[in-house]
Amino acid sequence: MWITSRAPASTANLGPGFDSLGMALPLFTTIHMRRSPQTSVSLKGPELSGLPANADNLVIKILQELFSLRQLPAPSVEVVVESDIPLTRGLGSSAAAIVAALLAGNELLRESGAAFSRDELFQIATRIEGHPDNVAASLYGGFVVTVLDGQQAYCQKLLPPPSLYVTVAVPVFPLPTEKARHVLPNTYSRQDAVFNLSRAALLVAALATGSLEMIRHAMQDRLHQPYRIPLIPGMEAILAHGHEYGALGCALSGAGPSVLALSDGEKPELGEFMRQAFLQRGIEAHIYTFRPWPDGAEVKRVEMMEGSIR
Repeated sequence: MWITSRAPASTANLGPGFDSLGMALPLFTTIHMRRSPQTSVSLKGPELSGLPANADNLVIKILQELFSLRQLPAPSVEVVVESDIPLTRGLGSSAAAIVAALLAGNELLRESGAAFSRDELFQIATRIEGHPDNVAASLYGGFVVTVLDGQQAYCQKLLPPPSLYVTVAVPVFPLPTEKARHVLPNTYSRQDAVFNLSRAALLVAALATGSLEMIRHAMQDRLHQPYRIPLIPGMEAILAHGHEYGALGCALSGAGPSVLALSDGEKPELGEFMRQAFLQRGIEAHIYTFRPWPDGAEVKRVEMMEGSIR
């Protein structure tokens, strides 16, 4: 019997909501797991190239940690991982892997009557990831507002308006989160703090009420994007001119280098503009256009491993 879990990609920050706002996107990490006489890991897909296919894999480490929290020995398992989420591009690939691994491992715990609740898994995922925005979006889906209060994380989910579309430009170079965080200052002015607070609040209100016209006033940022622009050629042009091609607002996706734009309906010209903005700086970029993913991570048991549960 196989356990199959799937978790969506995510975008975080959305401009002003640094380390607090997130949104699920329809790209997925899928994990197939079953008990086995010995542990093995298989990786499928080019997005997983270079990751360890042994006991050092994140999935195995999370399984071991999950069982240790219940003071139980982790079983030997056969694991197959699939993913179409680009790595180190600001699309929550690590959060999706963490969430999918936790759900699969939790199903094994359920056999012993020791399963965690979904909220408990959220707390564990936040501790592993270090911040709650991406893991909340992957676990719960939709648009999420998160808070980390000491060791306790909180999340409120909203369903994005049905006409909202996300266009994401994914440049072909990676940008590790640690490098993107290293350029940020340790302190900010009161003016910059108020600037972001007001816009983050307006963005949440606009999405909650369907007032999409307000988004264009709500996605500016002074806490992280200005410091990361030098790391991402092409980003500045997208932020400055995206509205001319139908964007309600543009922002760096997570720590980057991907850049996203929100729009009312699908705007093919917007994606082409974003692609050209990178190309003019000598960088190829892949364009995705889709609605936010409303559903959270899922897990099921199957007799035979399926190719994918997309």
